[in-house]
Amino acid sequence: MPLALTTCATASEASAALSREGARYLGGGTLLVRAVNEGDIATSSYVRTTDPALSGIEVSQQRVRIGASTTMSMILRHSALAAISRAAKAVGGPAIRNMATVGGNLFAPAPYGDFTAALQALGATVHTTGGDREIDDFLARRDGFGTQAGADAIVTAVSFDIPAEGSFRFVKVSRVKPKGVSVLSIAAVIERDAQGLVTAARIALGCMADRPMRAAAAEKALIGAPLTKAGIAGAVAVIGAKTDPITDPVASAWYRSEVLPVHFSRLLLG
Repeated sequence: MPLALTTCATASEASAALSREGARYLGGGTLLVRAVNEGDIATSSYVRTTDPALSGIEVSQQRVRIGASTTMSMILRHSALAAISRAAKAVGGPAIRNMATVGGNLFAPAPYGDFTAALQALGATVHTTGGDREIDDFLARRDGFGTQAGADAIVTAVSFDIPAEGSFRFVKVSRVKPKGVSVLSIAAVIERDAQGLVTAARIALGCMADRPMRAAAAEKALIGAPLTKAGIAGAVAVIGAKTDPITDPVASAWYRSEVLPVHFSRLLLG
């Protein structure tokens, strides 16, 4: 079946075009086009926009705003984003990173969406044509490729504070390195005082649900603790709380649950 392509000049026009049944927003297309090629008949047309407001990276003091059409390769080339470059580099190989966008990654189902886990740990704000949402709320409401449940709004950008040096941590575990599909991913922003005790923690997990999720129990357990084997024991013990890991050809839910504490411990101590 032939697919129609509508190109809009602005993000608002693209949002309106998405009201048509079967319309899907097309960014880099690394997941959407593949799904269609594999037989997804729910998509009957693509909608894209050439709005320049969706591209580029803006840095103002310690706050960064990344357009939804910005690719992972663009992030890797930007000197101000060196702290989170490891998360962008975890998205496929060079060919994928040249196409995969920040906006598209927000909608990637597990086992994809590694960069979104990083954004969740960073406490990002998601900007859409329908308004702004904190990323935890956005992920709870997301639905399908490029839309939110009950709305035709599209993502225009994400913004977050650049983490302090050494506070951002990220690991992607895969069977095929360096660009294999995730067994799991963990992103964390850990802040400590002069004595080395944790004062704040945001931890996000990939593949431990159908979308990235916060590890609230582990975050709470880390507060006031040093990053030593004994100090993190409480957080490691509860890192799997309220998770619902996926089972796919890469790994079973049981395996993901078993190795999560191991890799979380390594991330904190490493």
